[in-house]
Amino acid sequence: MPDQVRQATRTLADLATYLRTHPSVEKAVPLLVPLLDEDSGAPILLGDILRSAARLVSQQAARPMADETRQIIDGLREAAQEITDWHVLHWDVQRLSAMPGEFAIPAPEDQ
Repeated sequence: MPDQVRQATRTLADLATYLRTHPSVEKAVPLLVPLLDEDSGAPILLGDILRSAARLVSQQAARPMADETRQIIDGLREAAQEITDWHVLHWDVQRLSAMPGEFAIPAPEDQ
């Protein structure tokens, strides 16, 4: 499992590198669609992962729980909520998909 997580992270890093090469929006949007899917995209998955991590820490922490441990759990839960809220980016990608002519690069004029 750790190797799969590293591979997924490398894949996301590769996507970030690719997007920095300035591909056309028409090429970038299909890559963003699954990444930002409202049901199974990265924000939803990462939020679920962080909530699960908070739950694990909470269940396995010594009792009484140290203040620092509570802060870590609270931080994971807050981050999970914030990241999950990013699922609305799904709609921005859908709107980009509906605007194919908006991003056409005009041909240089002959001089």
